[in-house]
Amino acid sequence: MRRHFHKMHGLGNDFVIVDARPETGNPPFDITPALARAIADRRTGVGCDQLIVLEPSDGADLKMRIWNSDGGEVESCGNATRCVVQLTGATRIDSDGGMLDGQDLGAEVEVAIGKPRFGWDEIPLAYPMDSDAVPMAWDGLENPMALNVGNPHLVFFVDDLDSVPMEELGPRIETDGAFPQRINVNVAQLEGEGIRLKTWERGAGLTLACGTGACATGVAAIRTKRVASPVKVTMPGGSLTISWAPGEPVRMRGSATHVFEGELDLEALT
Repeated sequence: MRRHFHKMHGLGNDFVIVDARPETGNPPFDITPALARAIADRRTGVGCDQLIVLEPSDGADLKMRIWNSDGGEVESCGNATRCVVQLTGATRIDSDGGMLDGQDLGAEVEVAIGKPRFGWDEIPLAYPMDSDAVPMAWDGLENPMALNVGNPHLVFFVDDLDSVPMEELGPRIETDGAFPQRINVNVAQLEGEGIRLKTWERGAGLTLACGTGACATGVAAIRTKRVASPVKVTMPGGSLTISWAPGEPVRMRGSATHVFEGELDLEALT
């Protein structure tokens, strides 16, 4: 009833990582939404934004599965991918959001998360609409770009990032009926040749950093010619460098930090 885990973070976006690969001598790890919530609880569990479970894969070094702190399983997480690359040395990772390639560069880790998708049904949106400028608005936030970078994102560009009430608008937009799988909400402000960003993550809320949010925002800014590639995206927890060209995968480079390791008492958590 005990499982070894690692606690890691990418720019403050933090994870509990459990290795469930037989080749590392570990048994399978069965996760329920209730157990994921219990582990993620910052008062009575370990505390994290996402729980990561590593499983065997036939086509990659390993399979990465991801549960948000609300207990829901999601497809992809850029910051977690960098942490898994640093922790395991994996260079090819299978996820529900697609195949991910990574390289540990020492001080930083670079990850390629695949090609962004812009089709309304690939994001997905509930019905056909212009994904480059979604014809919707929420209290002054309007006409975002919608895209999928392994999971679905909206990107708004604003003049004053700090004036946007993310705690109020984030959950409203995330759960809007236009987004059948819910959606991550990014609000960005151009700053010199870079971007400042805040992200409301579906199922996790405001986090210090969101890797796929930085990727989606970088792609949106490059696609609309607001910035050139590569671009520095700065979030409350730190910065990532995002590179992208049309028709190519998105590349993300930044730090990954190991905090501590320990054992989960599963009986106490359940």
